Amino acid sequence: MAEMESWEWPPRYDADYRPPLGQAHWFPVRETMDPELRDEAILERIRQLMAYAWERAPFYRKKWSQAGLEPGDITSLEAFEHVPVIRKEELRLDQAEYQPYGSYLCVDPIDVTHIKGTSGTTGRPTTFGINQLDWVSVANAHARVMWAMGIRPEDVVLIGSPLTQYWGSWGAYSGAERLGAAVFPFGAGVAGQSLRTLQWMRQMSATVFYGTPSYALRLAEVAVENDIDPRRLGLRKMFFSGEPGASVPAIRQRIIDAFDVEVYDSGSMAEVAPWMSLGAASNEPGVFTWQDLVYTEVCDPATTKRVPYGSEGTPVYTTLERTSQPMIRLLSNDLTRWEAPDASRGRTYPFLPKGVYGRIDDMFQIRGENIQPSAIDDVVMSAEGYGGEHRIVITREGTMDELLVQVEFDAQRTTVTQDVWVKKVGANLRTVLGVGAKVVAVAPATFERTDFKARRVIDDRKLFDSLEKEAQ
Repeated sequence: MAEMESWEWPPRYDADYRPPLGQAHWFPVRETMDPELRDEAILERIRQLMAYAWERAPFYRKKWSQAGLEPGDITSLEAFEHVPVIRKEELRLDQAEYQPYGSYLCVDPIDVTHIKGTSGTTGRPTTFGINQLDWVSVANAHARVMWAMGIRPEDVVLIGSPLTQYWGSWGAYSGAERLGAAVFPFGAGVAGQSLRTLQWMRQMSATVFYGTPSYALRLAEVAVENDIDPRRLGLRKMFFSGEPGASVPAIRQRIIDAFDVEVYDSGSMAEVAPWMSLGAASNEPGVFTWQDLVYTEVCDPATTKRVPYGSEGTPVYTTLERTSQPMIRLLSNDLTRWEAPDASRGRTYPFLPKGVYGRIDDMFQIRGENIQPSAIDDVVMSAEGYGGEHRIVITREGTMDELLVQVEFDAQRTTVTQDVWVKKVGANLRTVLGVGAKVVAVAPATFERTDFKARRVIDDRKLFDSLEKEAQ
């Protein structure tokens, strides 16, 4: 098996280790080694992890037994593709039966030292029970990725997302703390907080910001409204997760233009920590899949088998360092496209050039065309005259689904008339989407802004369906 830095099971890290300041990689061997040699080590780790879960987690033992599999059957990464995926709904149901952490908890509940979870806004919240060993491993993993982004001990990192059960905030916090930076957990979501965020950012000379792309754009608006130049705040880097955007060209460019910063994308899903195992390492769109932290397969959603490099699929995640609630082939239902490892990028991990750009659940169909909201975002947000927000309304006229895009229009940001602007945006949408969309210009500040994740899609077809049922 290939030699890799700090590659043990269970994971053990030197708490005093930090790379020399001039070193680009936290772990140079692990991050730049031959991918095939790394895969050999990953296969052995998967076998160790599966044996560990088989012994300790009734959830996995039952699921694999029903599929006719045992850990010893996994003799290759190709064989690993036959391990059945797990879905978030399965985890929720298991936790409802085996409260509070589910029968996939692999440690004594008394060893749980940190509790995180989902919001539960669409059903029973999922609880994440983390022991201290995993907390340390997650901090080390996030520190590695943040180091790759160029974040250093002299930085002041402002956390601009809710300090609640949301994993993203705490992962960024623990990672920044581990690499030795000063961490300012300011949070987000309280009325009037955006202006105070900017004031504290300036007062404390923050150099790095973490949050969602939507909130960064909101901060830029609030800054201008209060005669603050966001380009003079002193930020040098901003990194994001929680929603598509940092790898969507138009959104990314708006952030760069507003703050004069480098932009880094990251993020997978709440159940997967370290979630920054999908993380950028250069000031460009896209993220690496840090395979020695979380083994990521981009799979066909129907077969859950890996798709070839260059193809689109859904990520399937296996955490390689989690001992409390390991995720083994967790199906994300997100969408991405991956490329083969390329040493010229500075690291030999597979690469997602557009990051994670949508969810299968969010994709909708208009007259036979599959449409991702992020594709609409990219078109309208790149238009001169864009007023800062928009809404995507899917409606039904007669028996035909229709796509309506309401876009804030700011005449001061363009030299063309509103009518010409609407026609141009509509034509660009048709080119990108393959179907027509009715574009309606509305006044700036029409739509509510967000301090967290944007919710721009409104599906009015459900209203029509309910009215039809009532009529019957």
